[in-house]
Amino acid sequence: MDHIAAAEEQIVTERIRRKLEEVNATAQSQLSPIQDHINFTLQQAYFKCAYECFDRNRKQEEIANCVEHCSVPVVNAQQHFEGEMSQFQERMNRSLMVCQDKFEAAKLHKNRGDAAKAMESCVNTSIEDSLDTLPHIVQRMKTSFSIADG
Repeated sequence: MDHIAAAEEQIVTERIRRKLEEVNATAQSQLSPIQDHINFTLQQAYFKCAYECFDRNRKQEEIANCVEHCSVPVVNAQQHFEGEMSQFQERMNRSLMVCQDKFEAAKLHKNRGDAAKAMESCVNTSIEDSLDTLPHIVQRMKTSFSIADG
């Protein structure tokens, strides 16, 4: 019986792994316009601004200060993006840890197969809850970066 439970647990683990890959794909898809904005729109503005800083009438320090000033929007946007994604990841990780803790406790009371199925259900709920928050995070960042929907 233990061999069957271990096989069931392995199948569940593989399904959970695929579900997490799905989360990554969904997140990348939804975050693509924001990353595009940072990597192209803001970077392009930075380089245009920095280019204008190079004037033979300016001292080296003035040029350096000008270029640094130009980088502020890109740096701030990147930090904001990374902060939002870090919070999203942390929330999801905490909820997945709860599922893992429940699984470890359930193994003591139930057979491993039932515990694995309960863990899969918990993980699926956790992931769906995380995915439900993603559009709100994306919209908040779009608003923050003045990215028009479309």
